[in-house]
Amino acid sequence: MASNVAISKEVFEFLTALKNNNNKEWFEENKATFKKHQGEIKNFLEAAKDHLNHHDDIEKMKLFRIYRDVRFSKDKTPYKAHFAGFFSRLGAHLRGGYYIHIKPGESFLGAGFWAPNKEDLFRIRKELEMDAEEFREVINQKSLKTIWGELQGDEVKTAPKGFDKEHPDIDLIRKKQFVFMRPLTDAEVLSPTFLEEVDNSYRAIRPYFDLMSEILTTNLNGESILE
Repeated sequence: MASNVAISKEVFEFLTALKNNNNKEWFEENKATFKKHQGEIKNFLEAAKDHLNHHDDIEKMKLFRIYRDVRFSKDKTPYKAHFAGFFSRLGAHLRGGYYIHIKPGESFLGAGFWAPNKEDLFRIRKELEMDAEEFREVINQKSLKTIWGELQGDEVKTAPKGFDKEHPDIDLIRKKQFVFMRPLTDAEVLSPTFLEEVDNSYRAIRPYFDLMSEILTTNLNGESILE
């Protein structure tokens, strides 16, 4: 595995300059520099994917485009002042994914389920309605919580349709997303050991993914729904 891949401070310098000059003219003038740093980030993501594949099964890696979709946004700045990548776990068998966001002063890692489809969301909620004890045990494991903190995600205000708002586990049932976020300092991102730190963080979230994979590939009787 490549372990000497790092992110240079020049990446941060470019993103800071882009934030302060977020217009097409400046970007076109500095496109060669952008391409260089984009390649650097892509190399880092490829190395992270290689690490992940030693302890998980990654179906694909995506480096997000720098161009913003401004059609429905009040903010018309054309470019994102960050780099970001996503690693999708193997299809129907595993589910979920890992995220990395590189931005001066606002970098973070993410893991979990950002936008579960309605069938998956309903299945997760029914599992929690029936018995949330194992779920709570997993998300409160010290090795996971020390790195990732609390479960996060958007949620409905009271209770999803068909669920009791007085249920003892309604705090989990009302979630629409099931994600963990780990903030990163600039020093951590620019450290020569950042790749190992990313991989260690992703390893720590594995018990959560294992449980969610089990939930999403079985029915409420624990029987596989995979063909």
